[in-house]
Amino acid sequence: MDLSAPTQEEIVAGLPVHLRPFVRIQDYASQYSHRDQAAWRFLMTALVRSLESTAHPVYLQGLKRTGIALDHIPSIDEMNACLASLGWRAVVVDGFIPPAIFMEFQALRVLVIALEMRSVEHLLYTPAPDILHESAGHAPFLVDVDYAEYLQRFGEIGMAAIADEHDEALYEAIRALSILKESPATDAAEIDAAEAKLQDLSRMDHPPSEAALLTRLHWWTVEYGLVGTTDDYRLFGAGLLSSLGESQSCLDDRVVKKLPLTVNAVATPYDITAQQPQLFVTRSCKHMGQVLEEFAASMAFRRGGVEGLDRAIDAGTICTAQYASGVQVSGLFDERLCDAVGNVVYLRTRGPTQLAFKGRELYGHSIEAHAQGFGAPVGMLKDFSRCLSHYTVDELGAHDIAIGKSVRLEFLSGVTVEGHLEEILRQDHRNLVLSFKDCQVTTLEGRVLFQPDWGRYDMAVGSAITSVSGGVADRERYQLYKAQPATQTVDCETDADMMDAYARFADSGRSLTANEAEAVLQRYPREWLLRVELLRYHGGELPSDLVDRTRRALLQQHPEPEYRRALALVLPAYF
Repeated sequence: MDLSAPTQEEIVAGLPVHLRPFVRIQDYASQYSHRDQAAWRFLMTALVRSLESTAHPVYLQGLKRTGIALDHIPSIDEMNACLASLGWRAVVVDGFIPPAIFMEFQALRVLVIALEMRSVEHLLYTPAPDILHESAGHAPFLVDVDYAEYLQRFGEIGMAAIADEHDEALYEAIRALSILKESPATDAAEIDAAEAKLQDLSRMDHPPSEAALLTRLHWWTVEYGLVGTTDDYRLFGAGLLSSLGESQSCLDDRVVKKLPLTVNAVATPYDITAQQPQLFVTRSCKHMGQVLEEFAASMAFRRGGVEGLDRAIDAGTICTAQYASGVQVSGLFDERLCDAVGNVVYLRTRGPTQLAFKGRELYGHSIEAHAQGFGAPVGMLKDFSRCLSHYTVDELGAHDIAIGKSVRLEFLSGVTVEGHLEEILRQDHRNLVLSFKDCQVTTLEGRVLFQPDWGRYDMAVGSAITSVSGGVADRERYQLYKAQPATQTVDCETDADMMDAYARFADSGRSLTANEAEAVLQRYPREWLLRVELLRYHGGELPSDLVDRTRRALLQQHPEPEYRRALALVLPAYF
């Protein structure tokens, strides 16, 4: 353990500015009640005992090496002291965060962990992210270098994925529903309305975006993955490892099909509310990486061109197109022109648009400077042997292209830019943006793309569109996501006397009389987890009749097979 590992505050301070608002600080002493700790102990004990022979061996080793114990909710500071040696860090967040933000954290080798502990009411399955799933499910496998590299690479590719408006609506609906379900104060009608909204969105006949397809691959590997062969496999997906029920039911090959992992897994949707009818088996983490790269090769950030711009236009979300010169245009793309053989010759955005280079906004080309949108030609100029971006200032002068002069640029596509050149923005020995006044831009067919009375014309320079990705180039200067998510998880009030009872029952070093135990149980007749703690830490010192009554009460309160199995794992001497 690295005791010199950075504190939570130091880690947050080292994050990019636009990511910091999504991070919370874990105030351990006040965040988790004694009931929360009992819930952690119960579920983690049951899970580890259940998974001893079915989880990948790295899982049990990784729990210890990443600062996760069975008897208490992990401290993020303790986890970071362990993760530092693995080259990773951990931060806590409030429930669901935007998928693009999640991917960016992962690309930075930062493990995102939900702050809350699931409620006792949702112990075996939680509708919201929680600290058990995020820490005990994901962190242990970071000790495997190949797995850690896969996660980081997934984040890098995920940052480039194009999401559409439907994805954004689904995210908000899922987050809102998860919060409502986790709060005991929620009215049933509110949950029904939220579920109906989510179902309506899910049932829409909507082709999946790049981001949606990539999310499926994440689900079938990181969340619900199996490793080995279809006949001999082990569990390693965090969703399986944190679900006592599904980690067992998935082993029944008659009910859950096992398919070899290929890129075709992205064609299989999933339902987060139901048991999965099939799971995919990877041979290794390196195999997963191969599948990921195979999918990445189909994405717009690799394809660019007309195909990439069309995906951005269809998505209806902010995307970034990159010229061969390195100029990046981030905005809402609404039009592209191409020639007869499919080359992009002009692109256009509407609304706030940013121009950047190597991920940094170009001076004078913020969303304020291009508040109404942006348009520029793409391609080579007539009689020019190479892209305009690679000409020196002297070479440009030889072609009558100089600041303070009237310039006429004729592109091979037939697009013509004619106006008074005011400025040439150069960086890294390249011409990136030419700025004109009194400028007119026309196509060969005579369509006017820009006219002098519209003001200054900034022309990005580049021979082709080599990449189109989701989001913006400079995330610091053009922040797409709200500083705080639209909804916040709800903290539930707790009964101080009940919490004291949980603390007393969990104290194995303190003797507990039968009268004391009886008084507490009578006061809290529905607190089944309190009875588990009583048997676990004091069963051997209590009268047999009290033990029997406590045992029967547990069976009556939870006759469900999955709970009975959990009780048998946690309290084998009594069940």
